[in-house]
Amino acid sequence: MKVIVCGAGRVGYGIASQLSNENNEVTVIDLSPQLVQQISTDLDVRGVVGHGSHPDVLVRAGIEDADMIVAATYLDEVNMVSCQIAHSLFNVPIKIARVRAQAYLSKAWQDLFSNKNMPIDVVISPEIEVARTILQRISTPGAFMTVPFAGGQIKLLGVRLLEDCPVSNTALSQLTELFPDLNAMIVGVKREGKLFVPKGKDQVLVGDEVYVVAQEEQVARTLDIFGRKEERGQKVIMVGSGNIGIHVAKQLEKIPGIRVRAIEQDANQAEQASIALNRTVVLNGDGLDRNVLLEAGVNEADITLALTNDDRVNVLVAGLAKEAGVRRSLCLVNDRTLDLLKEPLGIDVFIDPRETTISTILQHVRRGRIISVRSIEDGEAEAIEAVALATSALVGRPLRDVDIPDGVKVAAVQRGEQLLFPNGDFVIKAGDHVVLFAEKDAVPSVEKMFRVSRNYV
Repeated sequence: MKVIVCGAGRVGYGIASQLSNENNEVTVIDLSPQLVQQISTDLDVRGVVGHGSHPDVLVRAGIEDADMIVAATYLDEVNMVSCQIAHSLFNVPIKIARVRAQAYLSKAWQDLFSNKNMPIDVVISPEIEVARTILQRISTPGAFMTVPFAGGQIKLLGVRLLEDCPVSNTALSQLTELFPDLNAMIVGVKREGKLFVPKGKDQVLVGDEVYVVAQEEQVARTLDIFGRKEERGQKVIMVGSGNIGIHVAKQLEKIPGIRVRAIEQDANQAEQASIALNRTVVLNGDGLDRNVLLEAGVNEADITLALTNDDRVNVLVAGLAKEAGVRRSLCLVNDRTLDLLKEPLGIDVFIDPRETTISTILQHVRRGRIISVRSIEDGEAEAIEAVALATSALVGRPLRDVDIPDGVKVAAVQRGEQLLFPNGDFVIKAGDHVVLFAEKDAVPSVEKMFRVSRNYV
């Protein structure tokens, strides 16, 4: 696939990295010669210096035979115009734009991005994506990741096993015997920095980060089995009230019983936040000042959200909050090199906004009947929901007889109103929605499973 990415910032860099790693032909456009030079040097991509919405620059980037444009500059208007030009002048099939200003996304203007007006196929809002992710984390406090599939009937949970985990040192096959009526399956394990799809004989160990696909109604029981059942918090301290912070606070205000206090260092921004929010108390102060955190009540809070636009500030705030006694700390981080500080500082959850953005884009890059994709561990694996076609190699035979490659786990099947957790005797039917977990090297094999027969090679 030939893809043009407008913007070589954090989001553009992450998108280009993921797509180029999968042997797509990627060209990145940016006004900054330094950013273009860096991304061209670091990645296997072509760089073009120029304005991403100028037709001549797009032509130099190869827009005339591109399959997709991803407009992810810092300016919404540039992103929207880039997609409009890609459609009107060059008939690019897939157009994706990052749009941050909520004014464009109001329901009152829901026809703005339709084909007859501004034909953008996918609009990505970092504020909405991050808010959705945070709310999912708050709803399942024992998990560091919560991702819905199959219309919300299935959840992918990320769970870290602690010293008191009741099922540590237990093989996966034995877990099935111990809990035969539990609709949940371990699909991935991260151990000592390596993520892999486990087999039945593999054990889960203390310190592992396990990925579990579970039926929505059995999420609480699943977390309990892994020793991570916790009550949902009520009192939230939020540090940072920029675009993302305000949007998150507005969503939290809709949840009965949740009380939010926000800390914002910039006086003007604090004033804007206090006007925009209804039930949130906004304090003007430095979130890195322990006395300010204590004044906000961090020592009695259930959750701290560090949502400033500085990754290092977020990490330090989250660490200070844990030291001061908060039960759970969630931290917005774009720079994955900071992952090494997560465990020493006791931070519970890192939220990477690029990960949700990239996951949304991957749904449109994946070939075959792919419904939903979630990138895991910075692209080391993917959770995928796809529709099985009648010609798929998965259909019509017991799973034990299907040549499923190593590194792939079929986790769950949605068949109409039924939710099924398959074993080796299970037979997938045409039209089933199949949820799989795949290591990155096995993703092309998964795509092949969901293509029609003439595409098999």
